[in-house]
Amino acid sequence: MNYDVIVVGSGPGGYVAAIRASQLGKKVAIVEKENLGGICLNWGCIPTKALLKSAQVYDYINHSADYGIEIKGAKADFSAMISRSRGVADTMSKGVTFLMKKNKIEVLNGFGKIARGGKVIVDGDGGAKEYSADHIILATGARSRDLPNMKIDNKHIIGYRKAMSMEKQPKSMVVVGAGAIGTEFAYFYNSIGTEVTVIEYMKQGLLPREDKDVSKELGKVFKKAGINVMANTSVEKVDTSGSGCKVTIKDRKSGDESIIECDVVLSAAGVSTNLENIGLETVGVKTEKGKVLVDEYYRTNVKGVYAIGDITDGPALAHVASAEAIICVEKIAGHSPEALDYENIPSCTYCSPEVASVGITEQQAKEDGLKVKVGKFPFSASGKATASGAKEGFVKLLFEEKYGELVGAHMIGANVTEMIAEIVAIRKLETTGHELIKTVHPHPTMSEAVMEAAAAAYGEVIHL
Repeated sequence: MNYDVIVVGSGPGGYVAAIRASQLGKKVAIVEKENLGGICLNWGCIPTKALLKSAQVYDYINHSADYGIEIKGAKADFSAMISRSRGVADTMSKGVTFLMKKNKIEVLNGFGKIARGGKVIVDGDGGAKEYSADHIILATGARSRDLPNMKIDNKHIIGYRKAMSMEKQPKSMVVVGAGAIGTEFAYFYNSIGTEVTVIEYMKQGLLPREDKDVSKELGKVFKKAGINVMANTSVEKVDTSGSGCKVTIKDRKSGDESIIECDVVLSAAGVSTNLENIGLETVGVKTEKGKVLVDEYYRTNVKGVYAIGDITDGPALAHVASAEAIICVEKIAGHSPEALDYENIPSCTYCSPEVASVGITEQQAKEDGLKVKVGKFPFSASGKATASGAKEGFVKLLFEEKYGELVGAHMIGANVTEMIAEIVAIRKLETTGHELIKTVHPHPTMSEAVMEAAAAAYGEVIHL
């Protein structure tokens, strides 16, 4: 019942922390109230990508004539798509179970909460049991945020979890929030025939935290696909008294109100951290604005208690949680890990076309008074993109004018989520724009656009 490390939560932060701790010779236990892998593996990153792949395949089939292939009678089987997605999630969760056994990590099933004296109380099927550890890592994650004027009931108003497990495909849907979650689901449901309207409070519209050029490009694609995007618009209320939903929206510029009728409303306006009832107040762990306060090694103000992932003040991304987990555990083990550089975290959105970015936007550079050279290369000029029938989008790079440091990269197009890692590595190594131009990229590839965008910034672009 005594451990070196107990991890509460088994998402991409929690299970990674447990495995790394075990690798470093620690006796480890992990607490999970549901399925190993947390939201990411079971209800987030992985199953959504399975759904998006189904939508992409269906889209390919519907446009097969563009590739010289004639297919007739293709039909989207919504239930089969959902079933495949759940199967993928189950497979990944079982994979984490295997990793726990492989690394001799004990899984404590139940709801975990911390108590004074390095204790963790796990309330499971057999009742509450108490465990102790020298180090307790909190990795409890987050859930869909409930907006006061549209409470999630999982019937008329749903969150992301219900959106990937619905029994029946809705004929019409209003998506509230145009961030990554809202944008991905808007693409998926539109692709299989649901009439989709996206409501975004911010003026920029789709993916409001991305570079404006990226948002504008994605807006064009969504409009062509028949998705209605309403930016700078607020949701005032949702009437669910009938069989469907009546969504009252207001144009934030004019103040005019209107009503949209739909079968279901998807709330995709952010997440709320899971901090309730996990013992923070009992132990005295400090929080601020729904986040646990930690230092650069994820230590809270209470000795022996740590926090990583969505419950801390960093980007709510799976890869961030995993990176934090490793740093946290290596520090516990007496190593000297480098603190995480939050300015070099890639962001990815898996709609079609995909979106990926790292660093600052052009607008942020202007606001900060930073002089930059901007290079942009469209995929319409790429041989690989043209051959693949994926000419939408571009690569946009920002270089600091004086020293040539790559301060921002913004991509929209096919497979750009696979390309962004090159930029992250380049920024980590402090590579300059001229060095990137001279780095030979294979031909024909989508990645050539990175080299060409760098060359465009310095007036050396060849294929544009």
